[in-house]
Amino acid sequence: MPYINVMVSTDVTKEQEIAVKAKLGQAISVFPGKSETYLMVNITPNCNLYLGGKNDTPIAMGELKLLGNSERKYYEKFTVEFCNILEEVLGVPQ
Repeated sequence: MPYINVMVSTDVTKEQEIAVKAKLGQAISVFPGKSETYLMVNITPNCNLYLGGKNDTPIAMGELKLLGNSERKYYEKFTVEFCNILEEVLGVPQ
C-alpha cells in the first residue's frame, strides 16, 4: 500500500484537498503495479515549515512510502508530478 504524507504551510480548502488527493491518485501509477485503489494520502495544512530559516512563502513537504523497492527513474518521475500538483493546486512554488 503506498502512503503519501503532504505537509503544507498554508491553508487548504476542501476542494483543494480533494483535487490534490485525486491528482496524487493518478500520479502514483508511474510506479509499476501501484494505483489509487490502495493509496493512502494524508494532507496536513497550516504546518510550521521553515526553509532556509524562513517561512514567508508557501512551503510544502512530501513523503512517499512504498512497500518494496522501485527503480530510481520512477521516484524521479513521481517527484516531478508531485511538485507540479502542489504548484498547480496549492500555489506552492517548485
